[in-house]
Amino acid sequence: MVVPRSGRQRRLTGHGYAAEIASVGATLRTLTFDGRDLVVPFDADEVRPAYRGATLAPWPNRIVDGRYRFAGAEHQLALTEPERGQALHGLLVWVEFEDRLVREDRVSLAAVIEPQAGYPFRIEVEVDYRLDADGLHQTVTARNFGPDRAPWGTGPHPYLVAGPGRVDDWTLTLPASEVLTVTPKRLSPVTVESVTEHPEWDFREGRRIGDVFIDHAFTSLARADEIAEVRVVAATGEGVGIAWDRRCPWVQVHTADTPAVASTHRIGLAVEPMTCPPDAFNSGVDLVTLAPGEAHAASWRIFGISRPAASGRENAWLPAQFGAIPRPERRAARTRRTSTSG
Repeated sequence: MVVPRSGRQRRLTGHGYAAEIASVGATLRTLTFDGRDLVVPFDADEVRPAYRGATLAPWPNRIVDGRYRFAGAEHQLALTEPERGQALHGLLVWVEFEDRLVREDRVSLAAVIEPQAGYPFRIEVEVDYRLDADGLHQTVTARNFGPDRAPWGTGPHPYLVAGPGRVDDWTLTLPASEVLTVTPKRLSPVTVESVTEHPEWDFREGRRIGDVFIDHAFTSLARADEIAEVRVVAATGEGVGIAWDRRCPWVQVHTADTPAVASTHRIGLAVEPMTCPPDAFNSGVDLVTLAPGEAHAASWRIFGISRPAASGRENAWLPAQFGAIPRPERRAARTRRTSTSG
């Protein structure tokens, strides 16, 4: 049997949703709701483009220069983003995951990060996808199987699709009051600032994205019943959302700019809840440290937004918790400078 380039395929269905999970990188390859795409898909026999749908671990986003110091030792990672000289999106994006559980509405996959140059720790990573009436739930669980404490972070990499058009046409609601600024060429972290100082990145009141470029991490998230939620809505009123709890105090948003390739330019909005910010292995901000034998889990959920009914109210299947008035987190400690590389 010939295995597709993206690995073994597992299809989940239920409650109007259908998802296809590829075993390489425990990747969300497709997700639809009532027959329309909620994420930018790719073909099963295609090498996954641009980290689309990959599970990011043991760190999300960038480690500047691929270097960090942990427990008194210096480590150098491979520079997987060579054009910027950074180590990008962890060590599992091209790893084949094995099946742990396969059902019609749920699949669990697992892989082990073996000790290696730059990351001499043994971590088992289990990725669980589950469909219900509230959407597609993903949970990433890490277990430290090694003898030493290990640095850890994780997050997903879906490119959300609201509906017709492209990113410029959609309305974004992003309940974040602070943004991590970055250097212009290498996108290395600089400092956390209020979005009031950068109104182009202030989407606390939903508004059309337009031609603004975004490739930034956001924090100080307003939450309702402990849940933060980002929504992306098309002019038709239909859309997509992603929600997560306090285990992810950060979210990376990227407008998927590829001006040299028209077919992929701004066709989806990357929205990536993260347990830690970019370069956390150096800054230590919100970095998880796993003791030997310890486990850590983080989860998020992608859901469809139906076109509003004639009354203007959205369909009742959306969780009632998202109707509460959100209150922002207080994250004054995040305002310190994290890096000046770039």
